[in-house]
Amino acid sequence: MAGLFVPGAAAAPAAHPAVAGAHPAAAWTAPLSTRGRYIVDADGRRFRLKSGNWDGAQGSWNGSGDINDPAGHHAGQNSHGIPIGLDRVGIATLLADFRALGLNSIRLPFSNEMIHATAPVPDAAVAANPRLRGMTPLQIFDAVVAELTAGGFAVILNNHTNTTRWCCGIDGNERWNSAQTTRQWADDWVFMARRYKDNGRVVGADLYNEVRRDILDDPNWGLGDGHDWQAAAQEAADRILTEANPRLLVIIEGINWTGVPVDGLPHGRPTLTPVRTLSHTLVVSGKLVYSAHFYGYTGPHHSGATGIGETSDPRYQDLSADQLRAVLYDQAFFVAAETGQHFTAPLWISEFGVGSDESGAASRAWFANLTDHLAATDTDFAYWPLVGWSTDAQGRPAGDSWALLRYDNSGHRTGVLDGGDWRTTAWRKLTTAPQRTGPVPPAPAWHMLTLDHRDFVQSLSARDLGDWDEGARKAACPDGERLIGISHTQGRGLCTDAPTAGDPRRPGSRPEVVRDERHVPAGGDWAPGYRKLQCPEDYFLTGYSLRGTTVSAALCAPARTQLGTAGRTVWFDRGDSRPPGDPGGDFAHGHFKGQCPSDAYAAGIASTSSLGHLGRPDALLCRPLARSAADVPGR
Repeated sequence: MAGLFVPGAAAAPAAHPAVAGAHPAAAWTAPLSTRGRYIVDADGRRFRLKSGNWDGAQGSWNGSGDINDPAGHHAGQNSHGIPIGLDRVGIATLLADFRALGLNSIRLPFSNEMIHATAPVPDAAVAANPRLRGMTPLQIFDAVVAELTAGGFAVILNNHTNTTRWCCGIDGNERWNSAQTTRQWADDWVFMARRYKDNGRVVGADLYNEVRRDILDDPNWGLGDGHDWQAAAQEAADRILTEANPRLLVIIEGINWTGVPVDGLPHGRPTLTPVRTLSHTLVVSGKLVYSAHFYGYTGPHHSGATGIGETSDPRYQDLSADQLRAVLYDQAFFVAAETGQHFTAPLWISEFGVGSDESGAASRAWFANLTDHLAATDTDFAYWPLVGWSTDAQGRPAGDSWALLRYDNSGHRTGVLDGGDWRTTAWRKLTTAPQRTGPVPPAPAWHMLTLDHRDFVQSLSARDLGDWDEGARKAACPDGERLIGISHTQGRGLCTDAPTAGDPRRPGSRPEVVRDERHVPAGGDWAPGYRKLQCPEDYFLTGYSLRGTTVSAALCAPARTQLGTAGRTVWFDRGDSRPPGDPGGDFAHGHFKGQCPSDAYAAGIASTSSLGHLGRPDALLCRPLARSAADVPGR
């Protein structure tokens, strides 16, 4: 959960109509994937994540719900590391209540510590589910996953914390590698992805929750060091998809907080804004979802903490509806709203919430404005939290007023399904609002390549070649895509399967490495005086390598159909040369770049060999995808 502060308990406001019960969704077929800004099922039908966070396994409260301070802050810890409510309510009842809320999916947080815990949980922690007695936290997590998926829900695993404790302040869980190495963290993800590989309704891996600053250091997006969240997420995602389960969606949050939150010092919530200039390209296409969290008590430059100097920073609840929409767009919603870009992906607002005891007009208005915006933009969402307590073990008022479903020590439920919860109107409006349904046609993909700090070979067939240019930094498009753009400096590239969103490769073929000009035909010098790496006829560029800034080799894939041979040279050594409308987006921000049209393919890269340019890419040979009369000799 975001920030450091949650409001305390207060008297319930006036009653509102209850939410009508409903099945979470029509039948859907696993696995899930993405098409442009939408998530779709295996039949290509839109599947909107209408989710709730069933927390606890990451560490939130103790099993009896009797640890809380007088102000109602989340002071307790769930030392057992299991989903909340199993001591009070049977799983079947919980699932029925989830359906009545209109949910079709559950975000299920866990901690790395939970994975490795070996002690059974106390019987009291699962009192309402006696068959879970004697199990370890991970075994109980297994049982919960099995029940959810058997009940028709999609499950998204969320690595919320390193250690089993409440999140999210200066708590030793600020980064994925705060209490472990990046390698250990990725190893745990491979373990979890393999564990549920045979359960098709475990559909996603939400890599880490609310990456933020610790006492001394900020996370970053793209610097290539041990605090680089963009690179760590890329590493874990590719390992999950290649070593464990290629069917999973991979969900990547932005950066939740950087800087010291004191007036006069730089600080803020970058969220997903860095994605505009540095996005992710996964080794398996159609699996990336971006995610962000929003709470009224946080803000564009407000951590949500109190009393530490953020006096001039507005919170989201201080913004008008128009101001809020503009900020949300800039921080996150652009990734789904702007189609045909290298960063285009479904957006999942995987945490937002407010207390049932909230009486402040600004906070209530914020909740209405946010849920209205989620409905109007047809955005995937997950409320935080789903399950909570209304009393402690002795029956005294206690617990989490933010939960949509609250249970007392005898299992009696209160919340938005019952009278007296002011959030019911907004929740019902959100879950029943019109949305896109049915088949979603395939959308052309646009993905960036980056050689900023390491190899970036996102093609499994190219990986099968081994080290195809030893000593050079290598980049390759995901299988099924072709290289269509490259930058003069920085080493960035752009891949696509436009215009048809189809695989252009010859089935069963392997790419070829080109290191010289042997495929430049006599009389076909398209860049006189320049070194040219050209693909054989009916091959297209799919990758490249650099030694320093010098183009070292080209990677070419054979096409399934005959390709055009007429073409033109696109120069970009002195400025950008890109098609009108810039499909694919700015894949090399601040650098010159060249790009072929969407109905063309890149057949070669030209570079100078002079010391002044150091062999940087200067031109592309662009040819039409389809043959025409101009490609037939003598016509």
